This record gives sequence, structure tokens and C-alpha cells, in this order.
Amino acid sequence: MGVFSRQRFFEELSRGCLWPTAQQGLEQVWQLLLMCFLCRLLWMLGLPSFVKHLTTVAAGFYTLYLFFELHMIWVVLLSLLCYLFLFLCRHSTMRGSFLSITVLIYLLLGELHMMDATNWHKMRGSQMVVAMKAISLAFDLDRGVVSSVPSPVEFMGYIYFVGTIVFGPWISFNSYKETLEGRRLSLSWFFKVSCSWVKSQICLCVSNCVAPYLFPYFIPVYGDKLLRRWLLAYENTLSFHFSNYFVGYLSETTATLSGAGFTEEKDNLKWDLSVSRPLTVEFPRSTVEVVTAWNTPMSNFLHTYVFKSALKFGTFTAVMVTYTACALLHGLSFHLAAVLISLGFITYVEHVLRKRLADVLSACVSSRKCQSNCSHRNTKVRALLQDQNHIMSRLLDHYDDITHHTIQRWSGLSWTSHWVTFGSWILYRLIL
Repeated sequence: MGVFSRQRFFEELSRGCLWPTAQQGLEQVWQLLLMCFLCRLLWMLGLPSFVKHLTTVAAGFYTLYLFFELHMIWVVLLSLLCYLFLFLCRHSTMRGSFLSITVLIYLLLGELHMMDATNWHKMRGSQMVVAMKAISLAFDLDRGVVSSVPSPVEFMGYIYFVGTIVFGPWISFNSYKETLEGRRLSLSWFFKVSCSWVKSQICLCVSNCVAPYLFPYFIPVYGDKLLRRWLLAYENTLSFHFSNYFVGYLSETTATLSGAGFTEEKDNLKWDLSVSRPLTVEFPRSTVEVVTAWNTPMSNFLHTYVFKSALKFGTFTAVMVTYTACALLHGLSFHLAAVLISLGFITYVEHVLRKRLADVLSACVSSRKCQSNCSHRNTKVRALLQDQNHIMSRLLDHYDDITHHTIQRWSGLSWTSHWVTFGSWILYRLIL
């Protein structure tokens, strides 16, 4: 495509990339979407609870086989191990911490010894969903949020919930039980499913067909070697971003289609599940907002069950434990671990610097947006620092290109993000 004129390129793009990409996307997931919708209809029939649990287990098994075939046995083994642990330790008050360690050991052993890396990595998403569900249930049992260990059929129904078992997102055990109550179909539910599906397909097309050719076909920007290096890094980053948004919107589609992802206020039911927020990631207020908006359910999981549990050891320790846990859940990868641990340092340094500036300047410049009734006096300072905040977040974007050349990419961009972080830390230490 690189030798085409722009007019010829756009003609070939629609015929050779956009349409085939959308068609293949539908072909790969239509059976999953059908299973989610059928389960949604079945749960509205007022069947006994154990029948609903068995239904979602069967549907979950079927979809796992569709995507992973017999390799799904490793997901099944993880779920059985988790339930055996919860049952044997049903009188303990440390189930969350102990199960977390057990699950991480299983995931690491699986990646290192139990099967080849290629097939293991294909199942990584499902393994993460099962791990997060089991760990969150263990912590909820310790904290009394869930009163007792669920029965085997309840536990397996939660783990293999058809709307989340393949692409996610993570949902709590109580949210799963509310889903099985079978809310009636509505126009708002249909609109949410349709919008999420359309957005997922747009993001897939952008990731495959637009981002790799952003410069110079879509945006004819030319420049010297340094500028081209940054433009190439941004192209790679944008493609990775939109592949994540595709999975996020697709998981919204499957979860909502199966009846999950709503909030209820009195008699008003809102289908408001949000997994990824692209505008917040691409135009962030802070790096903290970027990592939160990247995958909101996973961010909520890490904050509720990891960060809060480790907060007694100090904020910095809690932040690093959270990012380390995230890296381990994603698998044993030096490149990914380097990215996530670096992000841990970056978000912490930015957070404490902004907090210090907010106190000294009495301005709304903290990592998160202030409430309308905040006591800060100098609201104009927020506008003056917003551009700086945006630039810093953009400099960190090349972290998101997770490849086998992480160190080379950082070096190729002169370690800019690391130097910015170090300078921010020095500034934080100098401000009294």
C-alpha cells in the first residue's frame, strides 16, 4: 500500500481492508452473541435459580470450546482449583490473600511449564477473568459482602457467565446474581447493545485499517528524522489503543446482551456499563485517568481488592503492589512488566506532585477533577497547567505499545517519559 497514490489507497482500503475486517469480526463472534441473547431470554422465564446457573455454565463451556477447543481444560482446572480452595478454607478470614497467591502461582506455572506459550496466551483473557472473579469473591467473603461460600453450581455459573467468560469484563458475584433475575427487554437495553457493537467494529477497523497508515495517507505530515520517529511511535500506539477499545466495546456488547451491566435507582434501570473510555484516554487530564479509563472494571477490581488491601503499608507501596499484581495477572512478560511497573512510578510521582501543587497554589490541579464545592481559590491556575498535563500524558503514550522491543522503543525516543518523570519527582521534592 505504501506505493499507492492517496486516491488509489482509499479505494483499496474500503475494498481490501474495511469490509473484510468487519465481516471477519462478525463471523468470529456471532455464535457468542447468539448464546448471550438466548440466555437473556431464558432467564426471563422465571425458572429456578439452579437451572439458570446450569444454563450459563453450559453456555460458557460452549463458547470456551468455540474459541479455545480442548485447551479450555486449563480454564476449567483453574476454576476447580479456586472452588476447592474456597471450600477447604471456608472458615478462614484470609481467603482473599491466600487465593490470590494460589491463582498467581497457577498462572505462572501454566505459562512456564504446563503448555506452550502460544496457546496459553490465547486464553490469557479468560484466565484473567476467572482469576479476578474468584479473587474478588474470596475478598467479599472475608469482608462479609457475600455471606457464605456459594454452592458449586452458583460458583461455576458466576465463573462461566456467558456474557463475560471470553472477553470480560469482570463483574462481582452480587452483580451476577442480579443479572439472573431477568430484567425485561427494553429499548434502552437494545440501544446500548447496538451502540457498543457499532463502536467495537469501528475501533476494529481503525486499529487494522486506519492507524497503521495514519501518516502520511490520512494526515499528510512530513518532517525530519526525529519527527518521523515520534509519528511512527504514535501510529503504533494508536493501533494498540484501538485494539483495546475494540475488546472493551465488544465485552460491553456481550455483557449487556446477556443482561449484565446495569444500575438500578428506584424503578429506573440504566444500562450504563462502561469498559473503556477512549476520549478520556486520548485526551486525558492526568496519567491516573488514563490507566483508569483504559479498562474501568479491571481498574475497579484492582482498586477495591488490591490497592485498598495494601494501603495499610503506605500509598507508594500500595500503588506498586497494585501494578505488580496487574502485571502478574497479564502473564509472565518482562516487556509488559516493565511497562506496568514504570506506569506505577509515573502515576505515583504525578499524583504526589499534583497534590503538592494543589495545596501550595490552592488550585484544581490534582490528578482527579475537583468537586464543584471544592475549597480551592485559584481556579485559573488549572487552565494554565492543563496543557502541561496533557503533554505529559501524551509523552507516556508509547508505553502502551506492548511489543518485544520495549526497551528499544524507549531508547529510540530518548527515554523521554522517564526523564519527564524524574524531573517531576525533583520538582515535587523541591516544593515545600
